[in-house]
Amino acid sequence: MIELEVRRFVCVNPSCGRKIFAEQVPEVTYRHGRRSLPLTMALASIALALAGRAGARLARVLGSPASRTTLLRVIRALPEPPVTAPVVLGVDDFSLRRGKVYGTVLVDMMTRRPIELLIGRDAHTLATWLTAHPGVEVICRDRASSYAEAARSAAPHAVQVADRWHVWHNLIEAVEKCVIQHRACLPEPSSATANDPQRPPAPAGGDELQMQTRLNTRIRERYALVQELLAQGHGIKPIARRLGLARGTVQRYARAATVDDKLTQAARPSNLDNFKPYLHERFTAGVTRPIRLFEEIHAQGYNGSYHNVRDYVRRLRTWARHHPASAPPPPVHTVVTWITTHPDNLTPDHQQALGQILSRCPELTALTGHVRRFAIMMSKRNGTQLTHWLTQAANSDLPGLNSFIRGIERDHAAVTAGLTLPWSSGPVEGHVNRIKMLKRQMFGRANFDLLRRRVLSST
Repeated sequence: MIELEVRRFVCVNPSCGRKIFAEQVPEVTYRHGRRSLPLTMALASIALALAGRAGARLARVLGSPASRTTLLRVIRALPEPPVTAPVVLGVDDFSLRRGKVYGTVLVDMMTRRPIELLIGRDAHTLATWLTAHPGVEVICRDRASSYAEAARSAAPHAVQVADRWHVWHNLIEAVEKCVIQHRACLPEPSSATANDPQRPPAPAGGDELQMQTRLNTRIRERYALVQELLAQGHGIKPIARRLGLARGTVQRYARAATVDDKLTQAARPSNLDNFKPYLHERFTAGVTRPIRLFEEIHAQGYNGSYHNVRDYVRRLRTWARHHPASAPPPPVHTVVTWITTHPDNLTPDHQQALGQILSRCPELTALTGHVRRFAIMMSKRNGTQLTHWLTQAANSDLPGLNSFIRGIERDHAAVTAGLTLPWSSGPVEGHVNRIKMLKRQMFGRANFDLLRRRVLSST
């Protein structure tokens, strides 16, 4: 309990609108305040970190009870942070309502702190802010054309820097297009077609029952335990109590002459049986993604669940590992990963598999060389070599890579700066991720002004 004595002043000027003035104690009280300044700042810190309901629960535990609406009012009453035009500006978009409403976050790249949140992600939104805050010298952005247009119109003298991660992501998309166009080179010549007479048949019938699945392993273990306890003279009920099984389950294990009989009993008819030949054919042809196979058989009349298809594809992969000669070719996304990964980070098996594919396809060999030269240029910040790289890549005339080259040429200056300067959009992406966390924390019940204040005021 603090007993504080302050003075009150009376104005004798009859024309003055206020007659009485109360003395304020610096760093303790403030005008019209109902709580001390340290307590108010403590509640503000709690509200900025936890928002309304969670903040109210913590404040109650700490002995400073406050309602959730009070905490939100404390946030809104915080002074507006001063906004000055940064020298290096980072810009990116975020969703207020995904697919419908988007916003723009601006970050001072020197201090790595957000300075403004704007509603909208079009060129006019950013251009208006840049016009009102001149002085920006460098703008870090992604490959979005709207931000590039805004920077050219409102800050023509600023250097635009295209983020390296986005450039590399665009290159990966181009690599995927090239691999798809040359997917005929992925299978080995001995297994290029699904109807190859040298290919062993896909698992079916009894072979399918012999796969080492979790169910089969559990059945074998239980059968061995039950038979061992029976041989020792134990009855059905003691065995059931000891193993934690139902009496009927123990009886079925006891009546089975061999474990194969029990495995056959476990093989129940499935609504996937009629589609298994088609799944075998597609799997051996290289289509190994469960979701794609599910969509194909669903269009043919399959009315079961996706999980059954996913589990069956896992068993097909187990079968393929035990039959290397009939294994399907690597998926497209796997080959893309091999091409875009540093060779020293690939396992010997992956290096060998990639080398066999490249030996069969000169186009993918040329593509791999271009990708690795681009990676070296990006990692060593040799953006001056971009023009030479574009010329070499264009001479290869790879259709999937040509679209990437045209996109780089339209944004040549920004990409060159991104491959040369140390700036990137990493801090901006971190703040976008934090905005997503704050949105989930407020469950979408808060207005844009509260979200903006929490982003700008929290440390």
